Amino acid sequence: MGCQVLRLWLIAQNLSFIIAGATVIALVEFSTLKSSNFTAFISLVVLTNISGAVAVLSTLAGTILIEREWVVVISEGHPPENLTKINSIIRRIDLISKLIAPVITGFIISFVSLTASAVTLALWNAISVWVEYWLFISVYNGIPALGESSQRRISRLSSSVVGESSSTSKEKESMLSHDEGNSALTQKTWLMNIFEWIPWLDAGKVYLQQDVVLPGVALALLYFTVLSFGTLMTAALEWEGVPAFVIGIGRGISAVIGIGATFVYPVIQSRISTLRTGLWSIWSQWIFLLICVASILVHKSTLSAYLLMAGVATSRLGLWTFDLAVIQQMQDHVPESDRCVVGGVQNSLQSTLDLMSYVMGIIISNPKDFWKLILLSFLVVTLAALLYTLYVYLVRKHLFHVEKLLLLMVDRIS
Repeated sequence: MGCQVLRLWLIAQNLSFIIAGATVIALVEFSTLKSSNFTAFISLVVLTNISGAVAVLSTLAGTILIEREWVVVISEGHPPENLTKINSIIRRIDLISKLIAPVITGFIISFVSLTASAVTLALWNAISVWVEYWLFISVYNGIPALGESSQRRISRLSSSVVGESSSTSKEKESMLSHDEGNSALTQKTWLMNIFEWIPWLDAGKVYLQQDVVLPGVALALLYFTVLSFGTLMTAALEWEGVPAFVIGIGRGISAVIGIGATFVYPVIQSRISTLRTGLWSIWSQWIFLLICVASILVHKSTLSAYLLMAGVATSRLGLWTFDLAVIQQMQDHVPESDRCVVGGVQNSLQSTLDLMSYVMGIIISNPKDFWKLILLSFLVVTLAALLYTLYVYLVRKHLFHVEKLLLLMVDRIS
């Protein structure tokens, strides 16, 4: 069963990218298609977007499976620091790939052609699907615990479905035996059964029942932001007159700092625990984002833009350290049966808030008002930091070791 799911995921992911590459090639090569055959043009555009969406969803499914399930199973029976190292390495590979891919694509587009870039995408996915499949199957077959975990999950789901069916039949028999005076109760149960058929409602219920729901929500809130080198901030910087190559350099520095977080996290986590590492990192990000807030107060547009880029780039250290801290807490505290469900809801929440940031960009579309989006993003990060701080307090019953601080002050005075 596990191999079949893995095979389906890889085929869907890579086939979608191949189709997207092929449709882009067609759109570029037949540039007059829009005027000569508008129906075919629209069909290719729709197919490109649908295949791209399927590819993204497939990639997300694989990420949830690997980061939320496999990593935990692989690290079982080993020292706790192994899980920390594996998480850091996976995130490092992810960030390096996101740094290198646009660079390579840019070179191909600039020095060869756009068509060559699309052909490269299609060929790369056609070749890599076999390599990916061989690597994943080798890991799956080489670690029996992964197969056992899948079988346990399947058996739990089967027993859950059987239990729900029997309980539902009993409820129906009970309702039938009641008189009309219990019609309100019957209606309530009927409505509850309808909602139970909606998968995402059930998944949301599982998510909200977790002890780490506050860290998860805090992490998701960080996606509701324009304070990243995304399209909204890039457009605002270009409007301010910042050259494209300077924005590219800033994006590169930001990525390198983010990669640096994957080296910093294991060191900090081994000394002050995962919980406190999250607290340190989220407020570290908040402090660096104060530079972005300061950019609003600077009247010189060029200096303001550079301050904005500096604040965003330096805040990546805290952002990705916090991301690793929250992921590891979910791995440690979410039951095995709920890991993939919780991971799916978490990523859905993050994607929704990421979408909301673009909606806010549509609502506040004038580049002159970009400062409003900066301030809104900063306030959301502040809310995320406060939520996580509340979680730390609820877990530890304190935020600082006051007695240690007092002893340190006494030693310095004496």
